[in-house]
Amino acid sequence: MTDVEAVKKVRDSNRGFAKIAAGAAVLAAIFLVASGGFYTVDQGERGVILRYGAVVGTAEPGLGFKLPLIDKVVKITVQNRSQLYERVSTYSRDQQPAEITLSVNYRLPAEQVAKIYAEYGSEGGVVNRLIDRRVYEQVKNVFGQFNAVTAIQDRARLNAEAEAAIRDTVRGPVIIDSVQIENIDFSDAYEQSIENRMLAEVEVQKIRQNAEREKVQAQITVTQAQARADAVRAEAEANAAATRLAGEAEADAIKAKGAALRDNPELINLTAAEKWNGQLPSTMVPGSAVPFIGVK
Repeated sequence: MTDVEAVKKVRDSNRGFAKIAAGAAVLAAIFLVASGGFYTVDQGERGVILRYGAVVGTAEPGLGFKLPLIDKVVKITVQNRSQLYERVSTYSRDQQPAEITLSVNYRLPAEQVAKIYAEYGSEGGVVNRLIDRRVYEQVKNVFGQFNAVTAIQDRARLNAEAEAAIRDTVRGPVIIDSVQIENIDFSDAYEQSIENRMLAEVEVQKIRQNAEREKVQAQITVTQAQARADAVRAEAEANAAATRLAGEAEADAIKAKGAALRDNPELINLTAAEKWNGQLPSTMVPGSAVPFIGVK
């Protein structure tokens, strides 16, 4: 065999091996796809990698690869979730039966998904073993500290205390974000009595407002009457003072005139002369004197 023939044979052999390798790669890829050799984890999830059922690691969001038929990936959500509890039966401090509906918002910490799977199996196991029991227990404890009327009127404080109690008692790989009391349902008879009581309170308040308004109006009337009386009194006093002053002035004038006549007897004749019109009487009594003509 010549050298050229030998080189050609080696080259053909390498091409055969390359084809075999490519085929094997294709078969391996097909096998991986068919047997689930890769996986994807969504952004709101974390994966727990199991090998023969044992936890060997966790997977972040994105594309990952695992050993076919050996590894398994369990996905656990780490997004905010809400659990609704309907018609939780309980009693108020004054022994009024009630049914409460509330929601609990929670989330599972991403860094503890391996522990969650190992100890609780799934998100449902966490909710059932850690949250459900505490919710029923603490809602009854907290609501039992409120009278029925107080629970209705001070709903915000009831909600805050229920949330604080649930947060404090839920221990484990779960975070309680919020608790919201959606509804409080009392018996029909009690709700009717509450409505009647509120209507009575509204009526009493209306009567009080009317009484206050009438009281204010009466005070206004009294004030106005007092003002009118004060005005009349002031006017009467002013008139009386004016009359008194006029009388005193007139008396002083008369007194002064009398004193003047007493001290000056001729003043009478002078006053009469000043008032005489210059005509003599048309008739005279015999023996009488002519006016203003004195006989000496």
